Amino acid sequence: MILQNQLVAVVLLALIVAMVVSFLMTPVVKTFAYKVGAIDVPKDARRMHKVPIPRLGGLAIFIGFMFSILLFANVRGDRQMQGILLGAVIIVVLGVVDDITPLPAMFKFVIQIAAALIPTLHGVLIHVISNPNLVSDNPYWNMGKLSVPITVLWIVAITNSVNLIDGLDGLANGVSAISATTMLVIALMVSEIQVSIVMAALVGACVGFMPYNMNPAKMFMGDTGATFLGYILATMSVQGLFKFYAVISFAVPFLILGLPIFDTAFAFIRRIAHGQSPMHADRGHIHHRLIDMGLSQKQAVATLYVISAILGLSAVVLTTTTELKAMVFFVALCIVAGVAARVAFPRELKEELHEEMAEIREHGHHGESEAPADSAAPEQTSDKTEQPAAAPEQPAAEPEQTSDKNDSRQEGGRK
Repeated sequence: MILQNQLVAVVLLALIVAMVVSFLMTPVVKTFAYKVGAIDVPKDARRMHKVPIPRLGGLAIFIGFMFSILLFANVRGDRQMQGILLGAVIIVVLGVVDDITPLPAMFKFVIQIAAALIPTLHGVLIHVISNPNLVSDNPYWNMGKLSVPITVLWIVAITNSVNLIDGLDGLANGVSAISATTMLVIALMVSEIQVSIVMAALVGACVGFMPYNMNPAKMFMGDTGATFLGYILATMSVQGLFKFYAVISFAVPFLILGLPIFDTAFAFIRRIAHGQSPMHADRGHIHHRLIDMGLSQKQAVATLYVISAILGLSAVVLTTTTELKAMVFFVALCIVAGVAARVAFPRELKEELHEEMAEIREHGHHGESEAPADSAAPEQTSDKTEQPAAAPEQPAAEPEQTSDKNDSRQEGGRK
């Protein structure tokens, strides 16, 4: 009991120190961003802000995180942690350079692979995972020689997934904080001290930057922050989730990081289906769709926070009970969230439904009005062409008028 209380005290201190340092360093980093020209200018429809805003806020998150880690974590005696932190430094340097001067996507991808290889070579590997097939006789899968490529793929994928959801003020920062909090709770449950301290430092660093990043944002974290958060979440999920395969289900890391994973997978499938490159930027991410539905930035971010929290709670429940109970819990939370959304955003939902119904009625009315217009023109023309027989004193003028009217009606039908 005393040991548990000491662990909680150290974790709490690590969180507070990271939060304070991150908060205090953000104005300093903001000044530095202006000096080096790391400014995000709204130059396309994908960006939600209207005025230039400095980025590089991820550097403040990194400083707060590292300060806390060096104080409270056992870095010197942990080779795996040394590999994780070394790779994190490479990711942050890459992000800083990219925030100042945009780099080619392929070059960044290669550097990310190199950064992911460092912790794997230091022993951070997915050796075994639980079998997702619950009726199988083999409860675990041994990765064998595939451990290194699978771990590298996981780290690079999550690194970029968090970066892709960084499209609204406070979104990637808050979702990362929720995911890190979930990992922190699970690590405390299995008494994994090192993972608990690292996750506490990450939560604190995110929370410290949050006042500057919430809508309307005074500063963005940039690629520096988004890729760093994704990298730490990916590597620590290997260290703290896949590692304890005897008690942690295969689904837990995917639930914790479910929002960025789904958004990235959906984006890749959508782009490939449209004949585009998977890396082609577009305005079809989840947060963009919520904005297009009529939600404000704050409402869209709050909605995605709730989704991330539901997934996180389900992951925690899954580690303490059976898969069936966790699934029931997940479904119940989804129902509650749906009801809450209708209560919280009744006006937006009604306006969206009204716009859809009005569009349907407009298309229906347009389709009905075109058919009679096309069929009526020949009948009116026919009536006009019979008039010269009844009035022979004007044989030439009437056919010309008929031709003009007929031409005008046909052109009106085309319009």
